[in-house]
Amino acid sequence: MKKNLIALVDDHRLFRRGIASLIQTFPGYEVLFDAGSGEEFCKKIKPEFKPDIVLLDMNMPVLNGMQTAIWLRQHYPEIHVIVLSMFEDEDTVIAMIKTGIKGYLLKDSEPAEFKMALDAVTANDVYFPAFVTRYLARSLSKSNGEIRLNAREVEFLRFASTELTYKEIADKMCVSLRTIDGYRDQLFIKLSVKNRIGLVLYAIRHKIVEL
Repeated sequence: MKKNLIALVDDHRLFRRGIASLIQTFPGYEVLFDAGSGEEFCKKIKPEFKPDIVLLDMNMPVLNGMQTAIWLRQHYPEIHVIVLSMFEDEDTVIAMIKTGIKGYLLKDSEPAEFKMALDAVTANDVYFPAFVTRYLARSLSKSNGEIRLNAREVEFLRFASTELTYKEIADKMCVSLRTIDGYRDQLFIKLSVKNRIGLVLYAIRHKIVEL
């Protein structure tokens, strides 16, 4: 019987070990490898060495869960992603779902629910708990004008609407270029745009910047 291969991506070693031990008790599943960050995961995975499912944390250094999910969608769209996180923030959850993840669970979920999520995703289905379903329902009822942006996203949009390079924007915002890439990619998803011009047009339409 072929086992479903799983990769664990989380910056807490003890948590990874605990999840790996739990997975060993599930028939039909095997941990292929684990990684302490999105960056480490991206370096380990290869076309000939890849999992069927990635269990992904959100809050990680260097390359966070959002950035890793976007990278996976671009390079390995056939791999299913389940987020294991402590975050229940509605905007974060909806943004992650837009990256194409197949499941979202809180880290304090019961083992039985974790197994249900694995089984559903393995069967090419999705698994989202009740609170995520409520978020999705609210999201569908909102108009585009009701998209909520946080202060840093608004600040980034204002800078992105100038002639500054992304590196110069990073310097202005006192963050790394990789963080700026994260803001950009998250806004691409949240605002349903594909490039910097789309960001600028959104900022102008919603009077975040003025001509």
